[in-house]
Amino acid sequence: MPNNKERMPSQRQLRVGEQIRHIMANTIQRGHFKNEVLLDIAGGITVTEVQPSPDLRQATAYVISLGGQDMEAILPALNNAAAVFQKDINANANLKFTPRIRFKIDTSFEKAQKLDELLSTIEYSEQEKDQD
Repeated sequence: MPNNKERMPSQRQLRVGEQIRHIMANTIQRGHFKNEVLLDIAGGITVTEVQPSPDLRQATAYVISLGGQDMEAILPALNNAAAVFQKDINANANLKFTPRIRFKIDTSFEKAQKLDELLSTIEYSEQEKDQD
């Protein structure tokens, strides 16, 4: 039996996470922030995934900027502006509790690129090439 860290998210968690992701994307698109970093780059930030906790009281939002640049400045700015996102989530999602949002950098694109690079370095024997 898997432990808590290995447990897959429930359908409700997945559904709520996707709903929150859409609300957050709209909030970013509108760009009503007081932070200059977010005002300058708001259109270039993508929320790739939102993972709510099982009780739906907390959620981790994974974000990446266009080209993956300036994340050292963007991430703290997003975490400081979490109340703006929570207000929009509260207004647009039909949830008993508004989850506390925490932002993290999405590293899945980097991992996929590294894996692709590793796979491209594999040399095949002539016999394996003939089978393709």
